[in-house]
Amino acid sequence: MKISIILGTRPEIVKFSPVIRECERLGLNYFILHTGQHYSYSMDRVFFEQLELPSAKYNLDVGSGLHGKQTATMLAGIEEILMRESPDIVLVEGDTNTVLAGALAATKLGIKVGHVEAGLRSYDRRMPEETNRVLTDHCSDYLFAPTAKSKEILIHEGIPEKQIFVVGNTAVDAVYQNLEIAKSKTQILTDLDISEGKFMLATSHRQENVDNKDRFTCLIKGLQLVQSEFKVPLIYPIHPRARKQLELFGINTDGLTLVDPLDYLSFLNLESKAILVLSDSGGVQEETCVFGVPCVTLRDNTERPETIEVGSNMLAGTNPDRILQAAKQMINSKRGWVNPFGDGETAQKIINILIK
Repeated sequence: MKISIILGTRPEIVKFSPVIRECERLGLNYFILHTGQHYSYSMDRVFFEQLELPSAKYNLDVGSGLHGKQTATMLAGIEEILMRESPDIVLVEGDTNTVLAGALAATKLGIKVGHVEAGLRSYDRRMPEETNRVLTDHCSDYLFAPTAKSKEILIHEGIPEKQIFVVGNTAVDAVYQNLEIAKSKTQILTDLDISEGKFMLATSHRQENVDNKDRFTCLIKGLQLVQSEFKVPLIYPIHPRARKQLELFGINTDGLTLVDPLDYLSFLNLESKAILVLSDSGGVQEETCVFGVPCVTLRDNTERPETIEVGSNMLAGTNPDRILQAAKQMINSKRGWVNPFGDGETAQKIINILIK
């Protein structure tokens, strides 16, 4: 069996890291194809090095751009490599343009597709990620659903049950494996002069938030209200594009501690030691749930409803008062929820299914 692992963003590298390690452990015939959707491979190389992963065999260096052009460029590049390599199966993870391009290229060449993190739905088609999820699920042969709820969604959409496997989420594997690496390689709390349990962490990168002046202004105001209420540092590692939008919109960020984007291991360390995390990231919802750290999601919906059901997460949207009230509620909430995303052996289950 020959496996092609297709990825293109840093969250995909993180969530695929346990699968890559399992392929290495078993000595399987596989290769990594990096599309360079968000960054060039040269910029992401440090990510591979930090996580102690083998290098990508191929990189397309597609870069950012309009959705249609970006997806088409990746589709053409991936198709050429798949024709050359002739893998038996292509693995994609999540909901990016890389995922859709990889799945489409493989399907049209008659190559089996395995979708890791299948069955997630926000039911908000304003999000390009939602379109990518749905289309990828419906052209995949193996659907690796993180939870029973995800499986139910897929069955309801008409996907045969025999193609669906509830395996948990590789995010759990990644947290367990990569936090151990992070502890030995980062000193981010010392660098930022903060103490464990005495700071909050925020992120915002989704285009429906940072590209909308009203939403982004309200989101920042909400973070400022939270910082003012709890009187602890609120660390906001900000992507260059989000920082550019702040400047374009003239949004005041007084009270917030804006820092340059952090490497994954440093961010993981911060995330695990914060008293609260506020974010519009899907992956952060999962990671905080695993860590036992309360989360406030700066969106109106989520494709991770399990986090809300177990009590680790709360939706706040971008209304400043709702953000503050959600922060108060989560800070005072009961901890000790049960992580719904698996036991940290998802990668092993996925590879075992493929082998069988």
